[in-house]
Amino acid sequence: MSLKLPAGLLMLMLVCHASFAQQTIPLYEKNIPGALNVPNEERYDSVNAVAFKVFTPTLTVYLPQKENANGAAVVICPGGGYGGLVMGKEGFAIAEYFAKQGVAAFVLKYRLPDDRIMKDKSTGPLQDAQQAIKLIKQHARQWNVDTARVGIMGFSAGGHLASTAGTHFNHPVIAVKPQVSVRPDFMILVYPVISMTDSLGHRGSRNNLLGKNPSPQKIQLFSSELQVTAQTPPAFLIHAGDDKAVDVDNSISFYEALRHNKVPAEMHIYPKGDHGFVLKMPVEEWMSICIKWMRHSGFL
Repeated sequence: MSLKLPAGLLMLMLVCHASFAQQTIPLYEKNIPGALNVPNEERYDSVNAVAFKVFTPTLTVYLPQKENANGAAVVICPGGGYGGLVMGKEGFAIAEYFAKQGVAAFVLKYRLPDDRIMKDKSTGPLQDAQQAIKLIKQHARQWNVDTARVGIMGFSAGGHLASTAGTHFNHPVIAVKPQVSVRPDFMILVYPVISMTDSLGHRGSRNNLLGKNPSPQKIQLFSSELQVTAQTPPAFLIHAGDDKAVDVDNSISFYEALRHNKVPAEMHIYPKGDHGFVLKMPVEEWMSICIKWMRHSGFL
């Protein structure tokens, strides 16, 4: 499959499988917005497939076979408390499953908030999420994607990023033309960090994203349960009731906000499993529920 990407947008072929094509491409063709001119200290733990100090954001593209493609697409945001990215289990493994279901999947290696490398660390990850949606829509024809069925998925702190993309789309933090929307059409949130409040938020994620002493305005702005409107996209949430890292009330509060704004949502709460519980079971065991929701919601 050939991709007619803009000149300068380098494509690095990684692996070709029988069922899908995998490529990693730079997220930005030229300058990275808000980036500071400092040395690149990004590193990657290949044993555990975890990225740290992400400096250069990328998309790893998993395309289904053309005859199997159904037009849906998902941007996948791995978790890691905004301090690292669990690229393997919360990224590549999920993308492979999506591609086998005919869904184009895009694993986002987003910049981790860091005053050393960006002008405003609170908006750096969101810039990358919005750029990913923009880029997919720009190349929808080449990737066999329906621009009305481009969703976003996030795990843990990646869930916070996904929910932020789903509630902040009316205020883009990247350059977009008026006719281009960075609104995801749906959200899939897996044991997500939702709130930045003292009572509910995950302190490590908040410290990394907003600093140790954020203003009340910043806390409210980045607490997704407080930013839901009737225009917020539909959501699928999954969490464990005994999650000791990210309280299940994060998902519950977001679900309630969606319900009160009459936004379609489905939530699954497992009684046990703690944080990262889906990583301990076969992908198809829980992803089949997600696929069923996508189908019933009209995204497949």
